[in-house]
Amino acid sequence: MQATAIAQPNIALIKYWGKRDVDRNLPAAGSISITLSDLYTEVDVELDADLTGDSLLTNGIADQHRLARMSDCLDMVIGEQRLHARVTSISNFPIAAGLASSASVFAAATVAAAAAAGLSYNTQKLARLAGQASGSAARSLFAGFTELSNVADTISVKSLCDVLSWPLQVVVAITATTPKATGSSEAMEISRATSPFYDKWIEQQAQDLATARAAIERRDFASLATVAEHNCLKMHSVMWASRPPMVYWNAATLRCLQTVRKLQEAGHDVFFTIDAGPQVKAVCMPDHADAVREALSATPGVQEIMTSGLGPAARLVKNRGE
Repeated sequence: MQATAIAQPNIALIKYWGKRDVDRNLPAAGSISITLSDLYTEVDVELDADLTGDSLLTNGIADQHRLARMSDCLDMVIGEQRLHARVTSISNFPIAAGLASSASVFAAATVAAAAAAGLSYNTQKLARLAGQASGSAARSLFAGFTELSNVADTISVKSLCDVLSWPLQVVVAITATTPKATGSSEAMEISRATSPFYDKWIEQQAQDLATARAAIERRDFASLATVAEHNCLKMHSVMWASRPPMVYWNAATLRCLQTVRKLQEAGHDVFFTIDAGPQVKAVCMPDHADAVREALSATPGVQEIMTSGLGPAARLVKNRGE
């Protein structure tokens, strides 16, 4: 009754921001992402009849803040009549800081919980369950380039391009490691209710998705760069125009954007994207990664640089119940 799974975070190129069903955590629009390889979360789930309640350790520390959400995830995967669980989560990157840690945590937890309970779900079912815990977690059930689409009263997730077919690199500039003040779920609802740009944001998503999908199919880096940057800036404009405004950037975030622009002017194939946090992800062609990493490392305010290729789907690594 114990299993361990690993999942990588994913970085949305066409963003997910806003929900059409809060209770079921269904997104208001589709999204396209890339799953990373070098960043990961390992989650161990142990079901034990002797436990009197669930527990969650995150990087060795009791995590009461995320425990209720984890318990809800286990209920969805296993059922509310399940045994209590001892859950251990370890990530090799900052959590709750705009690096899609929730995606990797709940993708791995979903896979591990199903295995610990002896349940056999296909990948699409696991993705839908993970998505109910964290909207972006559904995409971490797939490798490489992934698209999440709304289908009737649920979601559908599919791979658009495998890791080997277009092996892009991602250079992540860490500009802050503290948890963000407002979580994404709360911020999305604030934006939906108060931002004058929200409806237009949702309206334009279909076109951005089609443009990005075509660029990925053609391996057209320039087209993907243009639509991904534009989509990112539109999302943050929605946040900034909310009441209260959701501003996740800091001064170093802006300096990193200036660095990326200078790299582009110098002829490097690179573009930026930023999720709900201050970290800047610079996506580039492999032969430009060294120059991008060097330039971002030298940018004032950058605390750390992480580099990753595109990576695998969430997967079971140990099942002690077999």
